[in-house]
Amino acid sequence: MTIDINSNNTLEKLQQSFNSVFPFLKIEFFTQAHEKGKPSAAKYMVNPKKTIGDLSKTGSNGSVDVRDSMTVFEFEKLFEDRFGLHVQVFRKSGRIWLETTATDNWTLASQNEQGKELSEYTREKGETPDYHEQE
Repeated sequence: MTIDINSNNTLEKLQQSFNSVFPFLKIEFFTQAHEKGKPSAAKYMVNPKKTIGDLSKTGSNGSVDVRDSMTVFEFEKLFEDRFGLHVQVFRKSGRIWLETTATDNWTLASQNEQGKELSEYTREKGETPDYHEQE
């Protein structure tokens, strides 16, 4: 999948493009970078109504080729290096979204599949499994 990055596009539009390919993943944007395997502080989360140009410190136009075989770390680093955008991937786990900090080395496809399985488990059992990735 190719995501076009344009300084006039909202972050929300970028989120929707990503989520259309990976329905059990979402991306959030932050004003501060995070280290590999570390979470992003909620106080730095950016309102998705803002434009890419509002947030990007570098050139904010171009395109990104996102492959399902790419790891979360590679995906997040690509946005950081090319556009100066601090991105964090979240995975659906039942009714909640978890930052994928402990599994940054998993591929986007693996993350999405895990989210699908956890969501199906929750729907079948009517409960959320006792699982907390960030611990």
